[in-house]
Amino acid sequence: MTSAIEQHFSQTYEEARGKFLLASDEAGLPLQCREHPKRGRDGELLAMDIARSGAPEATSLLIISSGCHGVEGFCGSGIQSFMLRDMQWQRFAKQAGVAVLYVHALNPHGFSWWRRTTHENVDLNRNFIDFSAALPPNEGYDEIADWLVPDSWPPAPEVALALDRYVKAHGHAAYQAAASGGQYRHPDGIFYGGNAPTWNNLVVRQLLREHASKASKLAWIDIHTGLGPSGVGEKIFGCRHDDASIARARSWWGKDVTQLDDGSSTSAPLQGLLWHAPHEECPHAEYTAMGLEFGTVAIDEMIDALRADQWLENHPDCSSEQRRIVKHQIRDAFYTDTLAWKEQVVEQAMSAATQAVIGMTRV
Repeated sequence: MTSAIEQHFSQTYEEARGKFLLASDEAGLPLQCREHPKRGRDGELLAMDIARSGAPEATSLLIISSGCHGVEGFCGSGIQSFMLRDMQWQRFAKQAGVAVLYVHALNPHGFSWWRRTTHENVDLNRNFIDFSAALPPNEGYDEIADWLVPDSWPPAPEVALALDRYVKAHGHAAYQAAASGGQYRHPDGIFYGGNAPTWNNLVVRQLLREHASKASKLAWIDIHTGLGPSGVGEKIFGCRHDDASIARARSWWGKDVTQLDDGSSTSAPLQGLLWHAPHEECPHAEYTAMGLEFGTVAIDEMIDALRADQWLENHPDCSSEQRRIVKHQIRDAFYTDTLAWKEQVVEQAMSAATQAVIGMTRV
């Protein structure tokens, strides 16, 4: 079991993609490739790859996706490749009549370049808003923008002091919400939601229309990393607020399913969520979703890694040594490259997927 888990995790995007494609092919699943307009860090082709199991006419569809936040894909990709090679899991879903759509690398550019964002510096999980309307404000971010991503890195002492004063004055929860909730005015900052739908956004919507048009029941598990205790998977409710949907999610995955808007989640309230796209593209389906968020490092360490990486993006002329340090800092903030951690995340993801299939087959 141990070696079977380890072999599905990778050190680069290209290696991860190769393992996903091979596992899908050996499982006999049809594959689709949505090629990205840019190339990878090593010149490799980038793509959002899709494998589907189950009958084309299946009315129950479970989506399992990875890499929404690029560098977080090391975790999700390993889990997906493990699932594709787990024949017991494949038979279980098939016998239950549930089709499974594995979407590998929602953000392949960020995965390859060890960034959380798309090639436009957009946080994909803040990009699903109505861009024909006024962009949402984030006055908290506006106040601390220049301190979050300063002109020099490491930050000057006065920058650190300014952020400390903000946290003391407003509280850590307010700081986390301001920094990570999503902002639309600072394209060279962190957690930027963009000014238009990204390539990734458009492809996801196309996939939903193509694969979920016949689904009367639709479930989605989107795999993330970076928040909470190391190796622990927080089950974050992923639909629009609705009492029936929350009750259904908790009946599937347990009473410990958290919400973004009531303070029960390690995440701050967010806007522009990827998980809300099915409400718009598949309104006919009974929809149940969660973000499965696996802990890595302390939250301040994670945010500082993002700050450093954004500074690096804004200063491409920095030294190669500083680039190396920052890049490993960002990867380590979102991927714990130990066997124990990988065993934890695989076990919890398999449990969540199994619970989703059981939930979808209830009358």
